[in-house]
Amino acid sequence: MEKKIIGFINAENEVPENVVKKADKYSCEGADSLFIYNYTGDYKEREKFFNTLRDVDKHIDIPFFTGIYVERFEDAKKALYTGATSVVLRKVILPVEKELNEVLNRFDPEKLFIEIDMEHDFHDSAALDKYIEMGFGKVILKHIDTTEKMKKAINDTKEKVIIRDSLQRHDIVSVMKEFDVEAIATNYYEEKNINRAKNVLNENGIEVNLFKSSLSFSDFKTDEKGLIPVIVQDYRTDEVLMLAYMNEESFNKTLETGLMNYYSRSRNELWQKGDTSGHFQYVKRLDIDCDNDTLLAHVRQIGAACHTGNRSCFYTNIAKRDYVELNPLNVLMDDFKIIEDRKKNPKEGSYTNYLFDKGIDKILKKCGEEATEITIAAKNPDKEELKYEISDFLYHMMVLMAEKGLDWEDIARELVNRR
Repeated sequence: MEKKIIGFINAENEVPENVVKKADKYSCEGADSLFIYNYTGDYKEREKFFNTLRDVDKHIDIPFFTGIYVERFEDAKKALYTGATSVVLRKVILPVEKELNEVLNRFDPEKLFIEIDMEHDFHDSAALDKYIEMGFGKVILKHIDTTEKMKKAINDTKEKVIIRDSLQRHDIVSVMKEFDVEAIATNYYEEKNINRAKNVLNENGIEVNLFKSSLSFSDFKTDEKGLIPVIVQDYRTDEVLMLAYMNEESFNKTLETGLMNYYSRSRNELWQKGDTSGHFQYVKRLDIDCDNDTLLAHVRQIGAACHTGNRSCFYTNIAKRDYVELNPLNVLMDDFKIIEDRKKNPKEGSYTNYLFDKGIDKILKKCGEEATEITIAAKNPDKEELKYEISDFLYHMMVLMAEKGLDWEDIARELVNRR
């Protein structure tokens, strides 16, 4: 079973923008998931923290779980609505028995973790197992030590635990080897490359989620200089960003660091994209073509890919034939952009602006009417009418989305969270 490195972020008294920035960095640089917590009991502070978590969910593409001060069932429910996979309750501030039982009864165990401070509240394996029996899916332990008593308590539990540790006194390799844990949650790698740490763990016989290739560079067909071309795409939009070349050293360094590294034919040297500009490319996936002579890299592009400052190097159109765009994703995205533009820049005579001017009640009325029309049309054997009504509904739904500050990425993330 692969062991995980989880980045933890203490969001108490932290600027929301900094929390999002740290989360995004962890996501790009190899963390398997995130633990973001703010156990402040103040209601307004908690609501503010929920907004921060929603922003985090928009920026990252790895799962995260969150620790909050839970007084009642609704607090845990709101936390999960932010996009968090699970909610962490701290043992020293558990809600009263009635509220705790409602939380435990209403949520599946995988949605609930409990955090225990082993320095002040030592538990043996039997005591830890009781929390699993209560309905918590995972136990997070902080302030561990390397005594045999502590090792036995952790290694003999029914479920593998997560250790939260700053790694100031402990070495991650030793902790992973000595403790039978699922993961280490730490802030030690906040300014360090987690991919490199995973390579060290792997070299020490610890199974982790490594970014590795099923083919070695020797399997590629290179040119006479040992180079292979790499087409680079945005991993979310598939936009083609640039073309560059790799040699064996740059290929291996890309796998090791998770950052795109290339070989410059003009300068005859290795170069890491973003070294001077800060416009790094975090690799998400590498594919190879049928002849093994061209790589396709799907990346998270920071800033511009082109040295001119343009997002893509392919920004100059030299010929174009008119055609109708029928890619469903592009059609929906483009239509939504038009609706958003109408909201920001009203156009006289626009039906969309008429709906925005009338407000939320009118928009909701139209959504309800169109939903009813779909139901009626679906009873008709002619699918053409149904196609028309679904299109009407989608348009009005997008107006509602724009009115409420949602976009297609918000919807996509929610669908992914439900898988």
